[in-house]
Amino acid sequence: MTTLADPVPGGRPGDVERATALGAELSERGVHGIVLAYVDTAGIGRVKTVPTARLASAAAWGVGMSPVFDTFLANDSIVSTDVLGSPDGDLRLYPDLDQLAVLAGQPGWAWAPVDRITQEGERHPACSRTFLRRVVTDVARHHGITFKAAIEIEWAIGQGSAPGDAFVPAISGPAYGAMRQVELSDYTVELLAACAAQGVDVDQIHPEYAAGQFEISVGALDPVAAADRSVLVRQTIRAVSQRHGLRVSFAPAVCAEGVGNGGHVHLSAWHDGVNLHAGGDRRYGMTAEAESFAAGLLAHLPALTAVTAPSPASYLRLKPSRWAGVFSVWGRETRESAVRVITGTAGQRSRTANLEVKPVDLAANPYLALGCLIAAGLDGLEASLPLPPEVTGDPARFTAEEAVARGVRRLPTSLEESVGEFREDERLRAALGPVLADAVIAVRLGETAAVAGLDDELVAAAYRWRY
Repeated sequence: MTTLADPVPGGRPGDVERATALGAELSERGVHGIVLAYVDTAGIGRVKTVPTARLASAAAWGVGMSPVFDTFLANDSIVSTDVLGSPDGDLRLYPDLDQLAVLAGQPGWAWAPVDRITQEGERHPACSRTFLRRVVTDVARHHGITFKAAIEIEWAIGQGSAPGDAFVPAISGPAYGAMRQVELSDYTVELLAACAAQGVDVDQIHPEYAAGQFEISVGALDPVAAADRSVLVRQTIRAVSQRHGLRVSFAPAVCAEGVGNGGHVHLSAWHDGVNLHAGGDRRYGMTAEAESFAAGLLAHLPALTAVTAPSPASYLRLKPSRWAGVFSVWGRETRESAVRVITGTAGQRSRTANLEVKPVDLAANPYLALGCLIAAGLDGLEASLPLPPEVTGDPARFTAEEAVARGVRRLPTSLEESVGEFREDERLRAALGPVLADAVIAVRLGETAAVAGLDDELVAAAYRWRY
């Protein structure tokens, strides 16, 4: 269970006592330091670390961090908005003790996600984790709806000995091939063991399509915990990979050509413990609420790409006929649609039915992505938006005239175009609030300017080892 209350100076009731006991327990287990982790607007994981003995102090009073990181780009240069990007000010990072995990891949370390508040004890308006927590709390309070979410993780595995910043696949063999699994058997076993030790339930891990690519799918949790888990699993993959002499990339496009790394989001809405995506009287067992939620996602997808596909490299991945979901259509088990309806196997549908949103990659801040997806779907639900007709097969087969007739729209083909759509989407910007929405725009435009004039291969190289 994720802590849903905001941090307060001095600690919430019981936090300091709990952190004191946890710190003593961790010290007895040989844990010497705590990684305090968050994700910035550009999708980069940032950290502060403290000795284990300071965990209780962190729970009471937080740990300092400048708000300037909210307008960092992936290359660590800084842009600014009216309120962010200056060297002034300070924030406090408060660990969520419910999500603290001992890092199996990094002996001597534990890890916890943080919320960021001001020195006056107020919510920091650009804290993405606080934003997501607020979204799910408000939806539960006003609509009685809760969510389950999971984020798929694809990554490219390179040889650690490759020269410079080159990517040389660490494995050979066909896509999904048994050869790949055998070649990295010891590595993936250690990764599975690390996840289990950290309380991460893994549904599957397997070789993927692109060169050197693997994928791990984990169990669904509430959205805040699901975003936390995505960050934790990537930290674990990096640590285990390094111990095996491997270098990994979660970048949307490791190379300019070919299939990139996705971060598909699985999301389901629930009311009074009942899955709204199963057992209903609408298409494929969906309820009316589930159809309208999916319609809201489709309606906002062009603007959502500024959050779910936030890097110039994202648009090297978002190409037709690559299962990236680049057309704003839906379909049951249709892997070319942007929103894939997953009914699950007969006998399990009430538990497993969900929506998969495909134009998402791991350059995305998972807290921003999930919060904006929920806000978009909620807009459709509140307006009782009708779900348009299903599109099966590959939408790329349609002529321009056929696409218009069927309501098939190509999603943005560049980050600059996605920012234009985001500027026009009042619902998403209102959900984020003006400070965070302006940070998204400024950072995305900064990324665009940073690679202006570069060809596709140089764009891929610029972000290859940033995520």
